Amino acid sequence: MHTIGGVYVNLALYERAEQALETAVAVSTAARGEDHPDVAESLNSLGALYLKQGKYAAADSAWSRALAIRERALPAYDSTIAQSVSNLGALYAMQGRLADAEPLFERSLDIWERVLGEEHPNLAASLNNLAILYRNQGKYVDAERAYRRALAIREKAFGPEHLAITQVLNNLADLYSDQGRYAEAAALFQRSLTIRETALEPDHPDIATGLQNLALLHLRRGAYAQAEPLFRRALAVRETALGPDHPAVATALNNLATLHKEQGQYAAAEPLLRRALAIREQALGPLHPETALSLHNLALVSSEQGRYAEAEPLYSRALAIRETALGGEHPAVAETLLGLADLSVRQESYAAAAPLFQRALAIREAALGTDHPSLVKPLTDYAAVLRALGRRAESARVEARASAIGAAQDPGP
Repeated sequence: MHTIGGVYVNLALYERAEQALETAVAVSTAARGEDHPDVAESLNSLGALYLKQGKYAAADSAWSRALAIRERALPAYDSTIAQSVSNLGALYAMQGRLADAEPLFERSLDIWERVLGEEHPNLAASLNNLAILYRNQGKYVDAERAYRRALAIREKAFGPEHLAITQVLNNLADLYSDQGRYAEAAALFQRSLTIRETALEPDHPDIATGLQNLALLHLRRGAYAQAEPLFRRALAVRETALGPDHPAVATALNNLATLHKEQGQYAAAEPLLRRALAIREQALGPLHPETALSLHNLALVSSEQGRYAEAEPLYSRALAIRETALGGEHPAVAETLLGLADLSVRQESYAAAAPLFQRALAIREAALGTDHPSLVKPLTDYAAVLRALGRRAESARVEARASAIGAAQDPGP
């Protein structure tokens, strides 16, 4: 049943996969006892499936149980314990629980270093996870150091043109993009894409990912003409390789819609977003975080077109899903709160907007720190709301804080 479950996962038949893997856990428990490592292995696969479905509480339960079994049954520095610890760290990071994730990633790295030595390829995965965490915390120097060490390990183990290095290249490029180092980011994304195009068939899904990464960089730079053909090619590759109703196709549709949205082409973006939402609701379910993302984006486009009555329930549904699936303190919850706040401002409902801004800012500060660059725009917008409410002294303080954070991120010559 474990193997059958894996087949269903690969086909994105998640309900059948869940039944098969839950049966595998039950059979293994009955046959070997609840503390056998084989049970942990089945729980590990089941947790990964729950994660794909957006069932984060269930994934936490399965992976925590797997870790507890392995800790009781195996030596303290067994590699499968490192795997379980890393899984939980990735889950907590996805939920925005960065402080909980960091010691888990560090523990996983410590186990791998003790078991395998400091240059084993498996170390690169732990370094990569830790670097992603540092990046999300705004610790860019620490993130770059970890990414570069992971890249050096994989290049030494596999060679500079191996597929195994492409993920780290992409992640390092994302970091550079966050820092505005676009030329360096583009070179790394292009190197990764070239490796994949050389090693894989032209319609392989990983080719689409490489195209998408480059397109997203061009989008961020405002190079829309360069981004569009890459987005369209990525969409075509995914439709050919995976079928028109695969969740990865929804991601490609969402990216193309974002390109149109950034150019003010809301009528062109809307049908793409509606198709992406339909795919995600069908493939992932109506309560999945990716479904919430589609709802949020569709609400934004409706709001930009002045259709406020349509936008509000879309934002509210997205918020409810994110709060349930991710927890009330996740950064994605803040994103939707800011969407609702903007919707209130557009309708001059400043008293309704103010508490939404307050809650969103509190979430971002708790998750990312009080000086993170993502605070600048909502602080500026909140200051405007306070001015509209006649709270000028508060507005001035908030605006000064936004300016200080922005200046610290861009100190100038």
